[in-house]
Amino acid sequence: MAPRICVVTGANKGIGYGIMKELCQKFDGLVYLTARNEERGKAAVAELNKLGYFPRFHLLDIDSEDSINTFAEYLKKTYNGLDVLVNNAAISDQRTAAEPFGEQAENTIRVNYFGTLNVCRALFPLLRPHARVVHVSSSFGHLSYINGDEPQASSLRSKLGSPTLTEEELNAIINDFVRAAKAGTWKEEGWPERSYFVSKVGMCALARIQQRAFDQDPRPDLVVNSCHPGYVDTDMSLHLGPATIEEGAVSPCYLALLPNNIKDLRGAYIWSKKQVIDWVHGPIPDTQ
Repeated sequence: MAPRICVVTGANKGIGYGIMKELCQKFDGLVYLTARNEERGKAAVAELNKLGYFPRFHLLDIDSEDSINTFAEYLKKTYNGLDVLVNNAAISDQRTAAEPFGEQAENTIRVNYFGTLNVCRALFPLLRPHARVVHVSSSFGHLSYINGDEPQASSLRSKLGSPTLTEEELNAIINDFVRAAKAGTWKEEGWPERSYFVSKVGMCALARIQQRAFDQDPRPDLVVNSCHPGYVDTDMSLHLGPATIEEGAVSPCYLALLPNNIKDLRGAYIWSKKQVIDWVHGPIPDTQ
């Protein structure tokens, strides 16, 4: 019988590494640490080995369709299935970056949103019954962060929060943000000040769409959710977050290990410490 398989993307450091530590303890199967840099990925595996954990490693750059397809083929050939996917890999935009905002937006959206989408497209056909998918988003992934000029922002929120939004429509909306960023009109068109916010809102909207598709899938009990892991002390937060990576792993691991045939938490948005938040209407907690 093939072992159960769990994959964590962008897992060689930060929250991804914290997720690895917890899943290596609790997941009843093989856990794959993936990273875009082989040396750093294998070094992270070696550190986990010292703690008594023995994950597998595979190279995966979510910004490369060739890398994604190579990994998908490996999983199919080796295990013919996948049971847990934690989409953690992402990049941050920095307000002090030298690149023009349009270029920042294009890069951030390409990696965080479309890179994650490409991973899903390649790996979802491998999901086994009762599989769990987690999109590690952010507090900035809440729909309320589409907060540019009104009434355009309200219109965008209405479209993104629609219960009938399709993947194709979402992709078009996200691409329209990149267009506006390059044109310098993103704020007037209702978009927020940072492309990172848009990329994470997109991931949460995508989870809702994907869950509707899972609900119609012949494979039973496929579940996808998104979460805000907390404001964690990582390179991504410039080490400003007060939470540890272990604390940041709590909500993603909770969603990754949801029991079979769960009736709620399907296409949901979870705050740190497992708190369910209304993604469309809020409110969101004051604490990170």
